[in-house]
Amino acid sequence: MIHHIEYKQEQFQFERYPRTSNRSLQAWNAGDQYVLQYIEGLDLKDKDLGIYQDRFGFLSVMLKAYNPRMIIEYSSQEKAIRHNFALNNLSADDIKIAYSLEDDYTIDIAVLKMPKSMDLFQLYLQQISKVLTSGGEVVVSFMTKSFTPQAIEIAQKYFENVEQTLAFKKSRLMILKGCKNYEEDLIKTLNWNTDAYKQYLGVFSGNHIDYATQFMLEVFKVQPSEKIVLDLASGNGVIAKYLTDNNDIDQMHLIDDSFLAVESSKLNCTTDQYSFHFNDGLSQLENHSLDLVISNPPFHFDNENNIEVSIDLFSQVKEKLKAQGRFVLVANKHLNYWTHLDKLFDNTEVIAIDDKFEIYECRH
Repeated sequence: MIHHIEYKQEQFQFERYPRTSNRSLQAWNAGDQYVLQYIEGLDLKDKDLGIYQDRFGFLSVMLKAYNPRMIIEYSSQEKAIRHNFALNNLSADDIKIAYSLEDDYTIDIAVLKMPKSMDLFQLYLQQISKVLTSGGEVVVSFMTKSFTPQAIEIAQKYFENVEQTLAFKKSRLMILKGCKNYEEDLIKTLNWNTDAYKQYLGVFSGNHIDYATQFMLEVFKVQPSEKIVLDLASGNGVIAKYLTDNNDIDQMHLIDDSFLAVESSKLNCTTDQYSFHFNDGLSQLENHSLDLVISNPPFHFDNENNIEVSIDLFSQVKEKLKAQGRFVLVANKHLNYWTHLDKLFDNTEVIAIDDKFEIYECRH
Protein backbone atom coordinates (compact mmCIF):
# COMPACT_ATOMS: atom_id res chain seq x y z
CA MET A 1 0.00 0.00 0.00
CA ILE A 2 1.53 3.31 -1.13
CA HIS A 3 0.78 6.42 0.94
CA HIS A 4 1.36 10.02 -0.18
CA ILE A 5 2.45 13.06 1.79
CA GLU A 6 3.28 16.68 0.91
CA TYR A 7 6.34 18.38 2.38
CA LYS A 8 7.62 21.84 1.41
CA GLN A 9 5.22 21.89 -1.55
CA GLU A 10 6.62 18.62 -2.90
CA GLN A 11 4.77 15.32 -3.18
CA PHE A 12 6.37 12.17 -1.76
CA GLN A 13 5.20 8.58 -1.72
CA PHE A 14 6.11 5.76 0.63
CA GLU A 15 5.51 2.06 0.95
CA ARG A 16 6.38 -0.02 3.97
CA TYR A 17 8.85 -2.82 3.60
CA PRO A 18 8.18 -5.57 4.46
CA ARG A 19 4.88 -4.94 2.73
CA THR A 20 1.68 -5.23 4.72
CA SER A 21 -1.96 -5.80 3.80
CA ASN A 22 -3.04 -3.55 6.68
CA ARG A 23 -4.05 -0.30 4.98
CA SER A 24 -3.88 1.65 8.25
CA LEU A 25 -0.13 1.07 8.62
CA GLN A 26 2.03 3.65 6.90
CA ALA A 27 5.74 4.39 6.74
CA TRP A 28 5.68 7.31 9.18
CA ASN A 29 3.91 8.57 12.29
CA ALA A 30 3.28 11.92 13.97
CA GLY A 31 6.65 11.72 15.71
CA ASP A 32 8.41 11.69 12.33
CA GLN A 33 6.42 14.75 11.25
CA TYR A 34 7.34 16.49 14.50
CA VAL A 35 11.02 15.82 13.78
CA LEU A 36 10.67 17.52 10.39
CA GLN A 37 9.12 20.59 12.03
CA TYR A 38 11.93 20.76 14.59
CA ILE A 39 14.68 20.26 12.02
CA GLU A 40 13.31 23.18 10.00
CA GLY A 41 14.21 25.45 12.92
CA LEU A 42 17.86 24.36 13.03
CA ASP A 43 20.78 25.68 11.04
CA LEU A 44 22.04 22.55 9.30
CA LYS A 45 24.46 24.28 6.94
CA ASP A 46 27.75 22.35 6.98
CA LYS A 47 26.34 20.04 9.69
CA ASP A 48 26.48 16.24 9.62
CA LEU A 49 23.14 14.58 10.25
CA GLY A 50 22.68 11.01 11.51
CA ILE A 51 19.34 9.16 11.41
CA TYR A 52 18.75 6.18 13.71
CA GLN A 53 15.87 3.67 13.86
CA ASP A 54 14.28 4.89 10.62
CA ARG A 55 12.62 1.53 9.92
CA PHE A 56 10.90 2.46 6.65
CA GLY A 57 13.13 5.21 5.31
CA PHE A 58 10.70 8.10 5.77
CA LEU A 59 13.13 10.53 7.42
CA SER A 60 15.99 9.36 5.23
CA VAL A 61 14.01 10.41 2.15
CA MET A 62 12.53 13.61 3.57
CA LEU A 63 15.88 14.85 4.89
CA LYS A 64 17.87 13.67 1.88
CA ALA A 65 18.89 17.25 1.03
CA TYR A 66 21.13 17.25 4.14
CA ASN A 67 23.02 14.14 2.96
CA PRO A 68 22.31 12.21 6.14
CA ARG A 69 24.07 9.10 7.35
CA MET A 70 21.55 6.31 7.99
CA ILE A 71 22.49 4.06 10.90
CA ILE A 72 21.11 0.60 10.21
CA GLU A 73 20.13 -2.14 12.65
CA TYR A 74 17.88 -4.27 10.38
CA SER A 75 18.43 -5.77 6.95
CA SER A 76 14.78 -5.00 6.18
CA GLN A 77 15.43 -1.38 7.21
CA GLU A 78 18.14 -0.94 4.60
CA LYS A 79 15.87 -2.50 1.96
CA ALA A 80 13.03 -0.17 2.98
CA ILE A 81 15.28 2.89 2.63
CA ARG A 82 16.47 1.79 -0.80
CA HIS A 83 12.91 0.97 -1.89
CA ASN A 84 11.55 4.37 -0.89
CA PHE A 85 14.51 6.21 -2.41
CA ALA A 86 13.66 4.50 -5.71
CA LEU A 87 9.94 5.18 -5.26
CA ASN A 88 10.75 8.91 -5.05
CA ASN A 89 13.23 8.84 -7.94
CA LEU A 90 16.21 9.46 -5.68
CA SER A 91 19.63 8.07 -6.50
CA ALA A 92 20.83 5.05 -4.52
CA ASP A 93 24.33 6.53 -4.81
CA ASP A 94 23.30 9.10 -2.20
CA ILE A 95 22.51 6.48 0.44
CA LYS A 96 25.18 6.65 3.15
CA ILE A 97 25.01 3.68 5.51
CA ALA A 98 26.60 2.78 8.84
CA TYR A 99 25.70 -0.12 11.14
CA SER A 100 24.64 0.06 14.76
CA LEU A 101 28.01 -0.90 16.31
CA GLU A 102 30.14 1.34 14.08
CA ASP A 103 31.55 4.57 15.49
CA ASP A 104 34.15 5.68 12.93
CA TYR A 105 32.27 8.82 11.88
CA THR A 106 31.07 12.07 13.47
CA ILE A 107 27.67 13.76 13.49
CA ASP A 108 26.40 17.13 14.68
CA ILE A 109 22.70 16.31 14.85
CA ALA A 110 21.35 12.83 15.66
CA VAL A 111 17.71 11.98 14.97
CA LEU A 112 16.46 8.89 16.77
CA LYS A 113 13.03 7.28 16.67
CA MET A 114 12.71 5.76 20.14
CA PRO A 115 12.57 1.95 19.99
CA LYS A 116 10.31 -0.12 22.22
CA SER A 117 13.34 -1.86 23.74
CA MET A 118 14.99 0.35 26.35
CA ASP A 119 18.12 -1.80 26.04
CA LEU A 120 18.32 -0.84 22.37
CA PHE A 121 17.64 2.80 23.28
CA GLN A 122 20.61 2.69 25.65
CA LEU A 123 22.85 1.11 23.02
CA TYR A 124 21.90 3.83 20.52
CA LEU A 125 22.56 6.63 23.02
CA GLN A 126 25.94 5.19 23.96
CA GLN A 127 26.92 4.92 20.30
CA ILE A 128 25.63 8.43 19.57
CA SER A 129 27.55 9.87 22.53
CA LYS A 130 30.75 8.49 20.98
CA VAL A 131 30.26 10.17 17.59
CA LEU A 132 28.41 13.39 18.51
CA THR A 133 30.51 16.53 18.11
CA SER A 134 30.90 19.10 20.88
CA GLY A 135 27.78 21.26 20.92
CA GLY A 136 25.78 18.63 19.03
CA GLU A 137 22.27 17.55 19.96
CA VAL A 138 20.04 14.51 19.78
CA VAL A 139 16.38 14.69 18.72
CA VAL A 140 14.41 11.70 19.97
CA SER A 141 10.81 11.21 18.81
CA PHE A 142 8.20 9.03 20.47
CA MET A 143 4.44 8.51 20.68
CA THR A 144 3.15 9.46 24.13
CA LYS A 145 1.14 6.22 24.51
CA SER A 146 4.30 4.12 24.35
CA PHE A 147 6.54 6.34 26.49
CA THR A 148 8.17 5.01 29.65
CA PRO A 149 9.90 7.14 32.34
CA GLN A 150 12.85 4.73 32.08
CA ALA A 151 13.76 6.52 28.85
CA ILE A 152 14.49 9.70 30.81
CA GLU A 153 16.64 7.80 33.32
CA ILE A 154 18.68 6.29 30.48
CA ALA A 155 19.04 9.62 28.68
CA GLN A 156 20.27 11.31 31.86
CA LYS A 157 23.11 8.78 32.10
CA TYR A 158 24.55 10.02 28.81
CA PHE A 159 23.53 13.70 28.55
CA GLU A 160 23.62 16.74 30.84
CA ASN A 161 20.47 18.35 29.43
CA VAL A 162 17.33 16.28 28.84
CA GLU A 163 14.20 18.22 27.87
CA GLN A 164 10.82 17.32 26.41
CA THR A 165 8.75 19.39 24.01
CA LEU A 166 5.02 20.00 24.05
CA ALA A 167 2.83 17.35 22.42
CA PHE A 168 2.03 17.27 18.70
CA LYS A 169 -0.62 14.81 17.52
CA LYS A 170 0.05 12.57 20.54
CA SER A 171 3.80 12.62 19.98
CA ARG A 172 6.67 14.40 21.70
CA LEU A 173 10.36 15.05 21.21
CA MET A 174 13.13 14.62 23.74
CA ILE A 175 16.08 16.97 23.14
CA LEU A 176 19.44 15.83 24.50
CA LYS A 177 22.54 18.01 24.79
CA GLY A 178 25.89 17.91 26.58
CA CYS A 179 27.46 14.45 26.32
CA LYS A 180 28.70 12.93 29.56
CA ASN A 181 31.71 10.65 29.65
CA TYR A 182 29.55 7.66 30.53
CA GLU A 183 29.90 4.15 29.19
CA GLU A 184 28.50 0.72 30.04
CA ASP A 185 29.19 -2.74 28.71
CA LEU A 186 26.93 -3.25 25.70
CA ILE A 187 27.04 -7.04 26.09
CA LYS A 188 24.85 -9.00 28.51
CA THR A 189 25.32 -12.60 29.64
CA LEU A 190 22.28 -14.89 29.91
CA ASN A 191 22.61 -18.22 31.71
CA TRP A 192 20.65 -21.31 30.72
CA ASN A 193 21.12 -25.06 30.99
CA THR A 194 24.66 -24.77 32.46
CA ASP A 195 25.80 -22.53 29.55
CA ALA A 196 26.30 -18.78 29.29
CA TYR A 197 25.15 -16.89 26.19
CA LYS A 198 26.34 -13.39 25.33
CA GLN A 199 24.29 -10.83 23.45
CA TYR A 200 24.31 -7.13 22.71
CA LEU A 201 21.79 -4.83 24.33
CA GLY A 202 18.60 -4.70 22.29
CA VAL A 203 18.60 -8.29 21.07
CA PHE A 204 15.31 -10.15 21.62
CA SER A 205 14.62 -11.48 25.12
CA GLY A 206 17.26 -9.44 26.88
CA ASN A 207 16.77 -10.71 30.45
CA HIS A 208 16.56 -14.48 29.93
CA ILE A 209 16.54 -17.11 27.21
CA ASP A 210 13.05 -16.87 25.72
CA TYR A 211 10.63 -19.32 27.36
CA ALA A 212 9.29 -20.57 24.03
CA THR A 213 12.84 -21.36 22.94
CA GLN A 214 13.49 -23.18 26.22
CA PHE A 215 10.34 -25.27 25.76
CA MET A 216 11.30 -26.25 22.22
CA LEU A 217 14.86 -27.23 23.09
CA GLU A 218 13.67 -29.32 26.04
CA VAL A 219 11.43 -31.52 23.84
CA PHE A 220 12.84 -31.35 20.30
CA LYS A 221 15.11 -34.05 18.86
CA VAL A 222 17.28 -33.78 15.75
CA GLN A 223 17.12 -36.82 13.48
CA PRO A 224 20.40 -38.55 12.48
CA SER A 225 19.87 -37.70 8.79
CA GLU A 226 19.55 -33.96 9.46
CA LYS A 227 23.03 -32.63 8.69
CA ILE A 228 22.37 -29.24 7.03
CA VAL A 229 20.30 -27.09 9.38
CA LEU A 230 18.99 -23.52 9.47
CA ASP A 231 18.19 -21.57 12.62
CA LEU A 232 15.73 -18.99 11.27
CA ALA A 233 15.39 -15.73 13.25
CA SER A 234 18.39 -16.94 15.21
CA GLY A 235 18.76 -14.18 17.81
CA ASN A 236 21.83 -14.78 19.99
CA GLY A 237 22.31 -18.26 18.49
CA VAL A 238 21.14 -20.29 21.48
CA ILE A 239 19.13 -22.75 19.33
CA ALA A 240 21.95 -23.20 16.82
CA LYS A 241 24.60 -23.72 19.50
CA TYR A 242 22.52 -26.10 21.61
CA LEU A 243 21.63 -28.30 18.64
CA THR A 244 25.16 -28.30 17.26
CA ASP A 245 26.69 -29.10 20.65
CA ASN A 246 24.35 -32.06 21.15
CA ASN A 247 24.04 -33.51 17.62
CA ASP A 248 26.20 -34.56 14.68
CA ILE A 249 25.43 -31.56 12.42
CA ASP A 250 27.71 -30.76 9.47
CA GLN A 251 26.61 -27.18 8.82
CA MET A 252 24.44 -24.80 10.81
CA HIS A 253 23.13 -21.65 9.11
CA LEU A 254 21.91 -18.73 11.22
CA ILE A 255 19.74 -15.97 9.72
CA ASP A 256 18.42 -12.88 11.44
CA ASP A 257 17.09 -9.49 10.33
CA SER A 258 18.91 -7.83 13.25
CA PHE A 259 22.57 -6.84 12.87
CA LEU A 260 23.01 -6.96 16.66
CA ALA A 261 21.52 -10.46 16.78
CA VAL A 262 23.91 -11.75 14.13
CA GLU A 263 26.88 -10.14 15.88
CA SER A 264 25.68 -11.66 19.18
CA SER A 265 25.45 -15.14 17.68
CA LYS A 266 29.05 -14.82 16.50
CA LEU A 267 30.06 -14.41 20.16
CA ASN A 268 28.45 -17.75 21.04
CA CYS A 269 28.91 -19.86 17.91
CA THR A 270 32.61 -19.92 17.19
CA THR A 271 33.44 -23.09 15.19
CA ASP A 272 33.61 -23.62 11.44
CA GLN A 273 30.23 -25.38 11.42
CA TYR A 274 28.38 -22.05 11.58
CA SER A 275 27.45 -19.75 8.69
CA PHE A 276 25.96 -16.33 9.51
CA HIS A 277 23.49 -14.40 7.35
CA PHE A 278 22.36 -10.84 8.07
CA ASN A 279 19.13 -10.93 6.08
CA ASP A 280 15.36 -10.67 6.50
CA GLY A 281 14.83 -13.61 4.11
CA LEU A 282 16.36 -16.80 2.78
CA SER A 283 17.62 -15.52 -0.58
CA GLN A 284 21.25 -16.36 0.25
CA LEU A 285 20.47 -20.09 0.55
CA GLU A 286 20.02 -22.52 -2.34
CA ASN A 287 16.64 -24.10 -3.01
CA HIS A 288 16.19 -27.69 -1.74
CA SER A 289 19.44 -27.48 0.29
CA LEU A 290 18.28 -27.89 3.90
CA ASP A 291 17.47 -31.01 5.92
CA LEU A 292 15.95 -29.10 8.80
CA VAL A 293 14.76 -25.56 9.51
CA ILE A 294 14.06 -24.70 13.14
CA SER A 295 12.67 -21.40 14.35
CA ASN A 296 11.15 -19.31 17.08
CA PRO A 297 9.81 -16.76 14.55
CA PRO A 298 9.21 -13.10 15.39
CA PHE A 299 5.83 -11.44 15.63
CA HIS A 300 6.74 -8.30 17.62
CA PHE A 301 7.96 -5.31 15.59
CA ASP A 302 8.53 -2.52 18.09
CA ASN A 303 5.01 -1.64 19.24
CA GLU A 304 3.24 -3.66 16.54
CA ASN A 305 2.20 -7.31 16.54
CA ASN A 306 2.34 -8.59 12.95
CA ILE A 307 2.52 -12.21 11.74
CA GLU A 308 2.69 -11.29 8.03
CA VAL A 309 6.50 -11.34 8.06
CA SER A 310 6.54 -14.80 9.64
CA ILE A 311 4.04 -16.19 7.14
CA ASP A 312 6.18 -14.94 4.26
CA LEU A 313 9.20 -16.65 5.83
CA PHE A 314 7.24 -19.92 6.05
CA SER A 315 6.70 -19.91 2.28
CA GLN A 316 10.42 -19.30 1.73
CA VAL A 317 11.28 -22.20 4.04
CA LYS A 318 9.26 -24.54 1.84
CA GLU A 319 11.44 -23.65 -1.16
CA LYS A 320 14.71 -24.26 0.73
CA LEU A 321 13.87 -27.66 2.26
CA LYS A 322 14.96 -30.89 0.63
CA ALA A 323 12.24 -33.32 -0.47
CA GLN A 324 12.33 -35.15 2.87
CA GLY A 325 13.20 -32.07 4.94
CA ARG A 326 11.17 -30.74 7.84
CA PHE A 327 10.34 -27.40 9.37
CA VAL A 328 9.93 -27.19 13.15
CA LEU A 329 8.83 -24.02 14.93
CA VAL A 330 7.54 -22.92 18.29
CA ALA A 331 4.88 -20.22 18.70
CA ASN A 332 2.42 -18.71 21.13
CA LYS A 333 -0.91 -20.52 20.93
CA HIS A 334 -2.93 -17.41 20.15
CA LEU A 335 -1.08 -16.77 16.87
CA ASN A 336 -2.90 -19.67 15.16
CA TYR A 337 -0.08 -20.47 12.73
CA TRP A 338 -1.77 -23.79 11.96
CA THR A 339 -4.13 -22.19 9.44
CA HIS A 340 -1.23 -20.82 7.40
CA LEU A 341 1.16 -23.76 7.75
CA ASP A 342 -1.51 -26.28 6.76
CA LYS A 343 -2.03 -24.45 3.46
CA LEU A 344 1.70 -24.41 2.67
CA PHE A 345 2.80 -27.90 3.67
CA ASP A 346 1.46 -31.35 2.84
CA ASN A 347 1.75 -32.53 6.42
CA THR A 348 1.53 -30.22 9.46
CA GLU A 349 1.06 -31.41 13.01
CA VAL A 350 1.48 -30.17 16.57
CA ILE A 351 4.15 -32.34 18.20
CA ALA A 352 4.21 -30.70 21.66
CA ILE A 353 2.09 -28.26 23.60
CA ASP A 354 2.02 -26.59 27.01
CA ASP A 355 0.03 -23.80 28.67
CA LYS A 356 1.43 -21.03 26.41
CA PHE A 357 3.22 -22.53 23.43
CA GLU A 358 2.89 -25.18 20.76
CA ILE A 359 5.50 -26.77 18.52
CA TYR A 360 4.66 -27.47 14.89
CA GLU A 361 6.33 -29.95 12.57
CA CYS A 362 5.85 -29.41 8.83
CA ARG A 363 6.86 -31.60 5.90
CA HIS A 364 6.37 -31.51 2.12
